[in-house]
Amino acid sequence: MTTTRPPVRPGSRASQPEPEEPQAPRAAVVAVRRLFAAETPEYFMLLGTTLFLVIFGLVMVLSSSSIISFVSSKDFFSIATRQGIYALIGIPVMLIAARAPISFWKRWARIGIFVGIGLQLLVFSPLGFAYGGNRNWIHLGAFNAQPSELVKLAMVLWLAWMLTTRQELLEDWRRMAVTLAPVVAIATGLILAGSDLGTSVILLSIVLGALFYAGMRLRVVLSVVVVMAVIGLVAASIRTSRTNRISAWLSGCTDPSQASGDCYQTTHGWQALAHGGVFGVGLGNSTGKWSWVPEADNDFIFSIIGEELGLIGAILVLLLFVLLAICFIRIIRMSRDPFAKIATSAAMVWIIGQGFVNIAVVLGLLPVLGVPLPLVSAGGSALITTLAAIGVVLSFARHRPETESVISR
Repeated sequence: MTTTRPPVRPGSRASQPEPEEPQAPRAAVVAVRRLFAAETPEYFMLLGTTLFLVIFGLVMVLSSSSIISFVSSKDFFSIATRQGIYALIGIPVMLIAARAPISFWKRWARIGIFVGIGLQLLVFSPLGFAYGGNRNWIHLGAFNAQPSELVKLAMVLWLAWMLTTRQELLEDWRRMAVTLAPVVAIATGLILAGSDLGTSVILLSIVLGALFYAGMRLRVVLSVVVVMAVIGLVAASIRTSRTNRISAWLSGCTDPSQASGDCYQTTHGWQALAHGGVFGVGLGNSTGKWSWVPEADNDFIFSIIGEELGLIGAILVLLLFVLLAICFIRIIRMSRDPFAKIATSAAMVWIIGQGFVNIAVVLGLLPVLGVPLPLVSAGGSALITTLAAIGVVLSFARHRPETESVISR
């Protein structure tokens, strides 16, 4: 038996064409949503703070470098343009790193440290060259790179992997010394051989931070601090320039005869900060950047921030780094994987510690060490590796702990 459908009358609802389904979102929109997809507020909190600091840094690099750019290349925007290119490279690197699973970082942690040390060895090859008295750079085509920045990131991952896979290292300091000390000594020694004391101090701080947050006994950590302090004093006394800088710092730069010598950078940084007052002289109106403050776009960019944006702008930068530290701490408390906890802790000591060391140097609380302000100062290697390190931490904060355990299984 066959059935036939009744005829459809013109104008009836059945004769009208069915409404089309709403079009799916474009592929680009979907890709962006997936790129930023996360389950935790800590992820967006850290990502937003980082992006704000990068944008703020680009503005300040443009302002602080305009004069020296014109003097060197007849172009006010050469340094700022180059920094913008580095940011366009570093931010995608951060977002790609944020999508990697924790197993990826565990797998490549061992290889990364040897790659970093291998690149650091190139500093002493024909590719290497000195800048500012430090031989810590290599030529890579049209760009220059600082391998010691990659060593910091590699050290963060390698220490996290070693201290989680070999728990006996936390119980026996002798095994720790035999296992960890050679690699740390080689990495630090190569950087010190290039006369970069500031980077060596930050690298050793990463080691101390990883040991402390991994649960190493406090007396062992204090013993390591004493040994590192002795090594630092010996390294500082080898070169006369370092000794003179430390002596000038200990004197408080109160001797007028030192104002044009070892205290030149510090005193002119103070003058820039004093000139800014509470509200600053206005963005772009700094006088210190007119070749008065050395490294105005790099190591001493905080003095230009204080001059142009005043005490309010300087406090804003401090608060941003405090907020960054809060993000790291919340991710540490949220994570259940020991590898993620230690790696996040080491990255926090690196980025936040280096930030406050830079500010302390500008304020005269520490001798001049030559370390940039993370995410703000000019410098491609430092910016890209710092963003990569934050990307690693974002990968730990991407999922809630219960979701991450399911993914791992």
